[in-house]
Amino acid sequence: MNPAVWIADDDRAVRYVLAEALREAGYEVREFDRAAAVREAWTKTRPALLVTDVRMPGEDGLGLLAAGRERGLPVIVMSAYTDVATTAAAYRAGAADYLPKPFDLDQAVAAVRRALEGLPGEPPAVAAAPTHALLGESAPMREVFRLIGRVAASDLNVLITGETGTGKELVARALHEESARRDKPFVALNTAAIPGELLESELFGHEAGAFTGASRRVAGRFEQAEGGTLFLDEIGDMPLALQTRLLRVLAGGEFYRVGGRELIRGDVRIVAATHQDLDALVAAGRFRADLKHRLDVVRIALPPLAARRADIPLLARHFLAAAAQALKLPPKRFSRAALAALERRDFPGNVRELENLCRRLAVIAPGAEIQPEDLGPAPHAAPTAASGWTGALRAWASEALAAGEADIHARARAALDRTLLEAALTAHGGHRQRAAAALGLGRNTLTRKLGTSRRRR
Repeated sequence: MNPAVWIADDDRAVRYVLAEALREAGYEVREFDRAAAVREAWTKTRPALLVTDVRMPGEDGLGLLAAGRERGLPVIVMSAYTDVATTAAAYRAGAADYLPKPFDLDQAVAAVRRALEGLPGEPPAVAAAPTHALLGESAPMREVFRLIGRVAASDLNVLITGETGTGKELVARALHEESARRDKPFVALNTAAIPGELLESELFGHEAGAFTGASRRVAGRFEQAEGGTLFLDEIGDMPLALQTRLLRVLAGGEFYRVGGRELIRGDVRIVAATHQDLDALVAAGRFRADLKHRLDVVRIALPPLAARRADIPLLARHFLAAAAQALKLPPKRFSRAALAALERRDFPGNVRELENLCRRLAVIAPGAEIQPEDLGPAPHAAPTAASGWTGALRAWASEALAAGEADIHARARAALDRTLLEAALTAHGGHRQRAAAALGLGRNTLTRKLGTSRRRR
């Protein structure tokens, strides 16, 4: 007899497509639109596996997950509202897997197959979930949340990669807050911000008299983070000599303070981050390969803001409201056109740059509703030969569409013709035949377009 899989989701369309995919894969499938119906069915029979949505009328999917695990039932959780807290809570409660909607049906079927291969153990107690500063609803961020939820409860070292300003420390804090170490210290150290000659003392501490100015014993970051998490930001900038000592600590869990003779044992989880390509640094001889392997047990790659533009409106509204509250200013809001303009912007500084812009707008924008013109020019918006005029055209069209303007195509065509014709005539001293040849037009066509262009002005 084929394994029975139950699906609980109040969205009929999701139930249908998932059920059909699982039936094609050879499973017996039964569908439910609420948790209460599942509980009632449990009194008569039970499936081999349950797939449940998180948000449903009445009891939510996390409650159903806990009840299923009490019965020794593997449960896969799915949700369109993926965030760190929900994902981590599901894994802590014993979820076999977590599927962020919309999901690929082949991936969903594969998740069911994996879950049926072996039952997870008894679930740990679910602690109250903290509120995280990580925000996002885009597919890349849902995958980040899923990975955080899966690895947070482990003690594995994690390497976070991503461009400057993408929120690497926020990910590190989320990993700590969703782990069993949450009640112990979270200690952060930016290795690029401290001179190399002082970094060893910062990490491992020093004894009195260890060097000039060391008048007393000072605990280093490893001691401060005892039992908790040590976040080493910009690990790619760490000097080679210190990399060697860090490697010994990671291998043996023991270290000496600078100038000390007492061997100190530490219990610290390491989360490292870098915006650099560690593989390239290893190839260049600037980073130890064995240290990279110690740190890169699990890698979480944060997407740049350009790869998650759909999250920009959500982030912008959040940052604007937070800035108004922090600065004790009247609340403001973005117009639809302003949000559309933000989505088109390039943010090389990523989320940090967007946050700074929102803080500035909270102070200097003149009205309660922020308009596109309030955003000001992007500091890096100088057009390039490859994309300048098309980028400007896209920006103009998007703003005109957002404002509900009419005849956009005709106006754009007229402006394009007029600009090309005037530029060609200027380049050829007003000689129409040569200007037409340069544009690939006949002289009569150029004359006709000139007349049309002048009538439209």
